[in-house]
Amino acid sequence: MPTFTAPDGTVLAHHSLGDRGEPLVVLPGGPMLASSYLGDLGGLAAHRRLALLDLRGTGDSAVPADPATYRCDRQVDDVEALRAYLGLERIDLLGHSAGASLAMLYAARYPARVRRMALITAIPRALGMAATPEERLAAARLREGEPWFATAFPAFQKWLGGGDFDDAVLPFFYGRWDETAAAHAAADDGDTEEAAEIYLSEGAWDPPATRAALATLTAPVLVYAGELDGGPRPELARRAAEVFLDAEFVVQPGAGHYPWLDDGPAFARRVAAFFEGEAG
Repeated sequence: MPTFTAPDGTVLAHHSLGDRGEPLVVLPGGPMLASSYLGDLGGLAAHRRLALLDLRGTGDSAVPADPATYRCDRQVDDVEALRAYLGLERIDLLGHSAGASLAMLYAARYPARVRRMALITAIPRALGMAATPEERLAAARLREGEPWFATAFPAFQKWLGGGDFDDAVLPFFYGRWDETAAAHAAADDGDTEEAAEIYLSEGAWDPPATRAALATLTAPVLVYAGELDGGPRPELARRAAEVFLDAEFVVQPGAGHYPWLDDGPAFARRVAAFFEGEAG
């Protein structure tokens, strides 16, 4: 397991999967989940060497001395330190979910260091866009025919109204609720609730500045949504894509928030083609 040192001295780890081409830097979501939940991204590691970063305080990375450094914008230089450690002038960058906001902040601060960037099922908080409860409920209602819906939907409504999270709502995050999805949802990624709150805390975002910086980014961007995902719904992802000079917008049919679990081969082929510079 390779490690490197962040500018503040925190020792960070990344996990390498695959052996084809230069590393594709992968930033996990959660926020603040260890990268293990990503697996090999539905077989993407057969197309590209993946460098999956464990964000500070998660997985095999050390806990920082200052918890305030969990804030998303404070972790941008961790990504830059990984780029330097890998010895790359420019990187291909993939961010999933909350990790995509970190990817966007990195691209805004270091635009010349980004070759291509993929934003996978990302609520674009860094752009000042949020997934509303109404949007999430509209997506949830698409699942009315599922056998678990009658139990899950009231729990989902309660959670969106400010209630405690209930595991009954987990099927809404997956395009197909089966044994694979249930095992993925049950995986123990450690207690990162405090770090997640700091990641999203006040001061992390400056949407006007980020949007202005990304509006001049010349690197191609892939904005990838799941048809059944509520955070973001495809329309929100499409609006995020409009911020960029050179963006492709893709919706994976039947997919939820983890599209590589719903159709791994389709996900891997499409994302690999993007990074290879092939048209969709």
